[in-house]
Parts: sequence; C-alpha cells; structure tokens
Amino acid sequence: MSDSEYIVQAKNLQKSFGATPALQGASLEVKRGEIVAIMGASGSGKSTLLHCVAGIFKPDSGEVWYDGKRLNDMSEEARTKLRRSAFGFVFQFGQLVPELTAEDNIALPLLLNKVSRHKAYATAQPWFKRLGIEGMEKHRTGEMSGGQAQRVALARALAIQPTILFADEPTGSLDSLASEQVMELLVDAAHQQGTTVVLVTHDPRIAAYADREVMVRDGKVTATNHKAKVVR
Repeated sequence: MSDSEYIVQAKNLQKSFGATPALQGASLEVKRGEIVAIMGASGSGKSTLLHCVAGIFKPDSGEVWYDGKRLNDMSEEARTKLRRSAFGFVFQFGQLVPELTAEDNIALPLLLNKVSRHKAYATAQPWFKRLGIEGMEKHRTGEMSGGQAQRVALARALAIQPTILFADEPTGSLDSLASEQVMELLVDAAHQQGTTVVLVTHDPRIAAYADREVMVRDGKVTATNHKAKVVR
C-alpha cells in the first residue's frame, strides 16, 4: 500500500462527528520533503483531514499510512509516541503553556521524549537567534506578542527534528506582517531540516508558500495543483 516516494498516504477517509459528516472519501498523498497547503472553506473538512493524517483523529473508515506504517492499526499509545517523536505541530493559537518561559516551552517535548534536561535546554537555545527572538528565553509566553509566541511554537515543533510538521492555521491569529515572517521562518527551517510540511489555511497568501495546494470541499479533496514558488 505504501509507496516510498510518499511519506503520507490517506485513502478514502470517512469521518463523522455524531450525525455530521466531516470527511466523505477524502484522499491525500504527500511526498517526502514537500510542503502542501490544504485549503477550503470553513466546515469543508480540511482540519479534520489534517488531524486524521496526523493520527489525532481515527477515521471511521479508510486508510492512513505513514512511512510504510498503517496508523489505523496502531494503538493509541503507539500513535502518541509517534506524535511525540516524528510529528511536529503548530496550531493557530500556539497551544503553549503560558505560565512557562519560552525556553521551557521549547524544551518540554524533548523532556517528554526522555532527553536529558541539559541536552533539552541546549537544543532549545539556538532557536532564539534562528527565529529572531533573542533575549526572550526567560519571558513567559503568556506575556509575549502573538508573533513572538508563534515563533516559540514553531521552535517547539521543530526542535525535535520531526519528519513531518503539521500546521493548522498557524498564522490565523497574526497580522499580515507577522504572518509572512512566521511562514518564511517555517519554510526555511523545514527546508534546512528536510522536514515535510502539511499546512491547513484559508488564506491564499499563506498557501503561496507551499509547493502544492490541495482543495477540500464537502469532505472530499476536489483539486490539487502544483505551482511555481513565489520569489521574495
């Protein structure tokens, strides 16, 4: 079922919440190292598709394959371990721990993966310069601007060196300038690490950073298109 060219394959996914269908036969393939933007109107099923592909939701039917492994057949414990070690996540509001400092938030997933405290914080440090937030290490994320906090969320996701970064409306709460800055940092860091990115957005300006756009309508993938990258 799995093809080595693809890091992720989802086939004919069906997912309902109560009597409300969210996915109705959605399929998606993502190549290794590719940046894919999933687009669609509110309620189209785009976020549900991302969550199924990332192993957060279990589809009612259909198949999800990651690197030759069928996620549907994995236990919740195994999928949780995969999300901690191979998958990075960035959400619209960051989902940081506001009482913790920026460096604590970045180190947290490494500590959960049983990395030593010294190594976890040493790994976190270079990200502050890399993402242009030097001097913010000891600041609580609840006291940061939206753009600063989202950079911390990006660093937290990428610090584990994930195979795939899943991003659900990562700039949805930011102004246009901060959105562009976060996306440029995300794309640059992903390319440097060889990380595949699956991104959900409703904003064509954000989708322009991707290698390919996938349109979702009424729970199905209705179109996909490759395009020339925007030169900035």
